[in-house]
Amino acid sequence: NVQRDIIETLKKLVPENNSYHHMEGNSDAHIKASLLGSSVSVIVENNRLILGTWQRIFFYEADGPRNRMVYLQLIDRTLKGKKGFI
Repeated sequence: NVQRDIIETLKKLVPENNSYHHMEGNSDAHIKASLLGSSVSVIVENNRLILGTWQRIFFYEADGPRNRMVYLQLIDRTLKGKKGFI
C-alpha cells in the first residue's frame, strides 16, 4: 500500500542511525518531519473532505509512539452565503 511505500522510502532516505550533527538520538525524525511538513489544508464541503480519487491523509509518527495533540482549524470561506475565493 502507499503508506507502507512512503514509510519504507523515508527509512531508506533518512536512516535512523547515521552520523548526524544533532545528537539527541532523534535526528532522523526531525529531518523526516521537515520533508513531510507539519500541516495540511483541505477543503470541506457538505461535511465531507474534498480529496482527489487517490488522495488520502495520514499521520506519520517518526519519533514515537508518543501522545500527540492534533489541532483542527476551520476557516469559513463563504461570502454572504455565496461560495468564492477571497
